[in-house]
Amino acid sequence: MTEHVVSLIWDAWRTRRKGVGAIAQHQRTRLADMVAHARASSPYYRELYRDLPDRVESAEQLPVTNKNALMARFDDWCADREITQERAQAFAEDPKLIGERFLDKYTLLTTSGTTGTRGVFVLDDRSMTVTSAMAFRMLTAWLGAGDFIRIVAGGGRMAMVMATGGHFASAVAAARLKKSRGRRLEVLSVHMPVSELVARLNQFRPVLLAPYASMAALLASEQESGRLHISPVLLALSAEGLPEGEYDRIARAFKAKVGNSYAATECPFFSYSCEHGWLHVNSDWVVFEPVDADHRPVPPGEPAHTVLISNLANRVQPILRYDLGDSVLQQAEPCRCGNPLPAIRVQGRSAEVLTFDNRSGNKVSVAPLAFSTLADRTPGLQMFQIVQTAPEKLRVRLKVHGADPDRVWATVQDGIKRLLAEHGLEHVSLERAPEPPEQSKGGKFRQVVPLKDGTHS
Repeated sequence: MTEHVVSLIWDAWRTRRKGVGAIAQHQRTRLADMVAHARASSPYYRELYRDLPDRVESAEQLPVTNKNALMARFDDWCADREITQERAQAFAEDPKLIGERFLDKYTLLTTSGTTGTRGVFVLDDRSMTVTSAMAFRMLTAWLGAGDFIRIVAGGGRMAMVMATGGHFASAVAAARLKKSRGRRLEVLSVHMPVSELVARLNQFRPVLLAPYASMAALLASEQESGRLHISPVLLALSAEGLPEGEYDRIARAFKAKVGNSYAATECPFFSYSCEHGWLHVNSDWVVFEPVDADHRPVPPGEPAHTVLISNLANRVQPILRYDLGDSVLQQAEPCRCGNPLPAIRVQGRSAEVLTFDNRSGNKVSVAPLAFSTLADRTPGLQMFQIVQTAPEKLRVRLKVHGADPDRVWATVQDGIKRLLAEHGLEHVSLERAPEPPEQSKGGKFRQVVPLKDGTHS
């Protein structure tokens, strides 16, 4: 029987209050339970784990899996034998079913496949209840009693700015919220012209605004210009990272609190931000392992090539030691905010590493983090996108706010050239693109698009 959300909220509060030891004990117990369930109910995991000990309490004992492997064995992966890839795909291809229950008992979500295989994920009610409990933990970390009073006084009006037209996590959440909130929820597409988006927001006057992070940056510019004039209490950002200074600019523009969350369709309740800019992982419900390219542990304080996650809530499609493909940096010391949950920063997707041949013919890789650091140091640079259009050529798309575009380009160009030279890549040429950064089908802005994806940017 699925736990009630109130009991999970109470459990989460007590666990965090008890500190690191209680969090780790919850994690071990839940991992052991999930592994046992996966072996008993999923043919895929039964085969994968056949040589493991009877009880597993450490994720490091498990073999690594990934989206390609799970999608290739979709029917065997699912713990409910009623679920088949054919049924799931048919449901996912019907836009009229967005937000409806798959097989009358599950939530079905898709990923846009921006960096590879399109994912189809099925979540059970337990996973959705845990997601709600972690959302409560997040909101109470961001908001005080006075903020909640202002939200109620403002009618609780919420606007979501997100990708529409697919079974994306945000679209499914919006469809379900619409049923309960009615006119108190406005759902706006990220692909809508900015002028129309501004007009709709001015008319609706939300007290809660939930946009993708890149869209929040664009809306902050509209607010600064006076074209947009709304007074939200909170902006809850998601989907992408921004240069550190942008979060402060957004908060100033709206005179509001800004919270940021990092999650994935595979684990919707992964983490939430604190006032010091770190993301705290809900590690009582998810195991996360920063690792190098060979899946060996990377210590706190050092950037990881990727992160492995184990979702301890979803039993219908177990996600265990799953390569998420994102590079993270775990904080080495306890966070100054006092939250005992581990803290990370997301460095970029490992799938967005740029690879070149140097003059000696050797392969040289440059991580997305290196370019993000340049952006953080460039005043007026609101958003950038680097597209590798040829083995030795980069096309740079910029969105500039409150600064001379030519001066920003000169600064960015000089910084990228220095970065490339440090890697022995002086021969790589740069091209200034006339077009701004472009969105993927899912509405997100990728900072780096490698050559293999360049024709799909």
